[in-house]
Amino acid sequence: MRAAILSLVCLLQQPHILNGRLDTQAAGPNLAATFQRIVAAQTEPAWIGYSVPALSSSGADRRQCCGDMWISDGIVISNGRVAGCGLEPADRNARAPEGQPRTLQSPIRLEGPDTMIVLYRVEEKTVQKVRVFSPDCELDAGGRAIHWLEGVPPADSVKLLSSLATGTTDRVRSAAMAALAMHREDVAVPALLALAKQDPNTKVRGDALFWLAETAGRKVVPEITAAIENDPDTDVKKRAVFALSQLPKDEGVPLLINVAKTNRNPAVRKQAMFWLGQSKDPRALDFFTQILAK
Repeated sequence: MRAAILSLVCLLQQPHILNGRLDTQAAGPNLAATFQRIVAAQTEPAWIGYSVPALSSSGADRRQCCGDMWISDGIVISNGRVAGCGLEPADRNARAPEGQPRTLQSPIRLEGPDTMIVLYRVEEKTVQKVRVFSPDCELDAGGRAIHWLEGVPPADSVKLLSSLATGTTDRVRSAAMAALAMHREDVAVPALLALAKQDPNTKVRGDALFWLAETAGRKVVPEITAAIENDPDTDVKKRAVFALSQLPKDEGVPLLINVAKTNRNPAVRKQAMFWLGQSKDPRALDFFTQILAK
């Protein structure tokens, strides 16, 4: 009975793949080693993927599909027609033939999913793309193989994405950082904090601060304000100010006013005032009135 239940759970976690070859295997005790072995063995473009628990959305809908409007079972509505989500560039919106009904693979969900699918496109033995999807999104693989890894621990996924967030191309770095931030808070926040504090790349530090604000909010305010004060790079300081602007107004506006009043760096003060102006908050208006009255 236990084996049957485990098999059913694994099956439910697998993606809904159309037009692709699904190769399922265990992630093993070392995700990085398994991942690199698959990458090194590829002689043509392919995808590697797995499922992990996703960040709790506190009621918000964090479903991810093609970037179009879509129903929660993964059916995309594009120009009035039903479309699956194409992974390959040529079939980004893979449509059902005219007049042919699409069979729904799962019931329509009213609540957001508690897991997500992370997919890596591998070509020329390197990771070229990182994409995140909800588990009920139908994916058209364009005839490519998808190597599906079962039993991936969330912490191992975060380590893999952290390694991609600090290297490769800007496109892969940004996508890896976003995917990392969508993991459960208990594994994502420590990794984002490490990147924000320690990475030598200023863009990585700035992006990590932004995603910290999106992921953990008030819990990481001390780290964000510390970056504004102590990071040696002005661009990182400005990104940290932007991160404050993404907090709920009751939390972010007073912090921005304090930065605008007290920070020694004129570029940082200017950035804080810009985002205060964008907030349209009465407290920001009062602050500007006080400045003009002097």
